[in-house]
Amino acid sequence: MTENTFPVYTADAIVNFYRTEVLTGQEAKHFTKSDLTPVPKAVQTLYMRVLHLLYRFKPECHSMVPLLENIQYPAYNEGATSILSVYVRMRQFLPMCLVYDFSLNDLLAPKKQKTLIILSGILNFLHFRKQRMEMIQEKQAKFVRCFVVRLGRWLRAVDFQTLIFTTDTEQLIVTIPPEQQAEADELAAALSELQATTVHEYQEVNMKNDSIAEWKTKIAEKTQKLAQVKLNVTNLKEDITKLKSQIVESPEELKSQMEKMRDNVKNIKNSIEQTDERGVELQSMVQSVTQTEAEMQQMYNLLLDLESSMNNTKQLQEEHQELTVQYEKKQKELKNLCSEEGQLKRALGMKLDKESKQNIRRQKKREMKEQHAQDMLGQCNQIHHKREEMANKIQDISNETQQLKAKIQNLRDVCNKETEKAQALLDTLSTSMDELHRRIEMNIVDLNHDVTKMSANF
Repeated sequence: MTENTFPVYTADAIVNFYRTEVLTGQEAKHFTKSDLTPVPKAVQTLYMRVLHLLYRFKPECHSMVPLLENIQYPAYNEGATSILSVYVRMRQFLPMCLVYDFSLNDLLAPKKQKTLIILSGILNFLHFRKQRMEMIQEKQAKFVRCFVVRLGRWLRAVDFQTLIFTTDTEQLIVTIPPEQQAEADELAAALSELQATTVHEYQEVNMKNDSIAEWKTKIAEKTQKLAQVKLNVTNLKEDITKLKSQIVESPEELKSQMEKMRDNVKNIKNSIEQTDERGVELQSMVQSVTQTEAEMQQMYNLLLDLESSMNNTKQLQEEHQELTVQYEKKQKELKNLCSEEGQLKRALGMKLDKESKQNIRRQKKREMKEQHAQDMLGQCNQIHHKREEMANKIQDISNETQQLKAKIQNLRDVCNKETEKAQALLDTLSTSMDELHRRIEMNIVDLNHDVTKMSANF
């Protein structure tokens, strides 16, 4: 989406367009710029309304689930089917708007810039569609005018041929039912009324066209006169400037000339206003002509309906004769079928008795199966409860073992600390004992030496 072939409009322009052209009623009133932030639900409804405008695909049809045998629970799929339906149809439609990268994320979690680009593409396509429809309507109006002229010629030829046919078939006796005769009379009266109204409206349209052409010529003449007056005024102004430079006029003459010039300007302004008013009147007359053309289109459609109804009456007469022949054949077949019906009713009674007995047996088997299934479900529930109880017990035991392991670890840590302290005390005691032994030995040696000295003295 870096390079678009269509302009990206602002949020205000998009909101105004979709309010007037796409949305209707309360949706158009409540649709604001804040819905383009965007809100997924608002964007989805906007896409649904665009699809309804273009393809007449109603928003309710998006949530319909097809009745297939493979879908067990169709109610569960209704939420997703509406989004998927909108996504599939938008993927088919947006390439015509020159948008090729539409994804499912643009519906579920849309972003502001991307939604603005998509809505701008749709807006551009709707503008193009409106222009083409107007061109086609103009061409259709031209074809309708030509066809109405041809139809008038064909009706005259048909009237002439009917006169010849009536003169040739005076000896033939045609039996027409009174209901169809009344319809034919009503159709003939309606045709005559339509022809009279069309001729009268054509005359009015021609008169209006002539008056419009006359007014156009008058407007052209007045515009030419205005251009000539403007040229004269410019020339006069130039002459006044030249004369002012050459001659010094009196103030009274200047005032009189200025008053004359003001009167001329007022007259020119009044003529311009009159031409503008006449132009507005001509525009209203043109609008009335367009309305008459639309009424002519309706008249043409009525003529086509009348022609089709005449053809239908002829076909109904032929079908009536064929149906009378078929009715006689069907009466003969009915008599044969009545005798066969009695035999089939007897056989049907026998079959219904057998089916009722089989249904009773099937019902009993179903009840037995349901009872067995309920018993099995009760046993499964009991086993499930026991399993939960055992799991709770195992969980408690595991918690207790973990607590015991934690206590044992704490005790081991305490024992290790105490052994380390005892080992340190033993080391200090052993060193102190060694020192005591040394001191004792030294004291003994000293005593022995003193004893030897004393013995020697004695």
